[in-house]
Amino acid sequence: MIGLSMNQKLWVPWMRRSIQLALLAEGMTSPNPVVGAVVLDSTGKLVGEGFHTGSGNAHAEIEALNQAGGKANEGTIVVTLEPCCHHGLTPPCTEALIKAGLKRVVIGMVDPDPRVSGNGISRLRDSGLEVIEGVLKEECEFINREFVFRIRNGRPWGILKWAMSLDGRIGLPNGSSKWITDKTARDAVHKIRSKCDAVIVGGGTLRADDPHLTSRGKSNPEPLRVVFSRSLDLPKSANLWDTKIAKTIIAYGPEGNEDFFSDFKDGPERLLLNSNDPSELLTSLAGKGCNKVLWECGPLLATSAIDSNCVQELIVFVAPKLLGGKSAMCPLGSFGFESINSTYNLQHSFLEQKGTDLCWRLAF
Repeated sequence: MIGLSMNQKLWVPWMRRSIQLALLAEGMTSPNPVVGAVVLDSTGKLVGEGFHTGSGNAHAEIEALNQAGGKANEGTIVVTLEPCCHHGLTPPCTEALIKAGLKRVVIGMVDPDPRVSGNGISRLRDSGLEVIEGVLKEECEFINREFVFRIRNGRPWGILKWAMSLDGRIGLPNGSSKWITDKTARDAVHKIRSKCDAVIVGGGTLRADDPHLTSRGKSNPEPLRVVFSRSLDLPKSANLWDTKIAKTIIAYGPEGNEDFFSDFKDGPERLLLNSNDPSELLTSLAGKGCNKVLWECGPLLATSAIDSNCVQELIVFVAPKLLGGKSAMCPLGSFGFESINSTYNLQHSFLEQKGTDLCWRLAF
């Protein structure tokens, strides 16, 4: 809490509670951010709390105010994100706060959305409310790093995941790779998927593994499944073509042979791109409301995604196994580096044990 004023420090415990509330909807709110709020009456007693549960649903401030009722008058609301001041799928929260008769609004972070970005704060102050900004700002920005990234860059936050042996192999020379990690690690992958808006694979992974790419019921709806193919050399029968459980998009560039679709059954959506650049795919997925995507692809596409700045975070599962083999598979292709100084340097986030395996998260 270094750098906070005494006035800001007073609200830290309540902002922590608001952050906890916001995270209850992690992975459920895209294209919106996660937001939590608490309402205190004029004596400082908690009288209402809420969080945003999904796009089109009431915002956190409204949920908290509804619970507080008339007790919000002359009280304080503590909210992780600047209240909106524009008409979207729901009315502006600033007007509801003013109407509720609140005395004070405590805000964690400014909304990066240009439709809001400081305008909500100005509207509240112009109406006579006291506004305190920047309480646990870094924590509030961290829980919404994917939303902030999409607003500022026009594409979702990308996570690249792979599982490998201790000697850095993702499979044997004959292509066998099932299963390198144990069930606990695989369950962790399903949980990671449940917090993402889309899971992306290439044609090679589809042909080799015929994956389902679901969270195994950990999220509803399931994340969007995306097959990114250069050639459309894809099997006519695959688990991803069954869209009863989860939606599927087949994305392809100008080299794709559209004859593949000639007798293809309905279900998956088709997405024709102008190039095979992963960044163009992510721009399209941002337009579909994705804040965060998970790359579960093979070495060539993974390398291309990193080179295109489409990966902001790595999640690597390491099994205590040695696969060996001179021609055994590696998780990435060549970046063309000629010196150690030109390589990618990542920042350690955390390392934890998942059953017999390790899960290492790192950021670019």
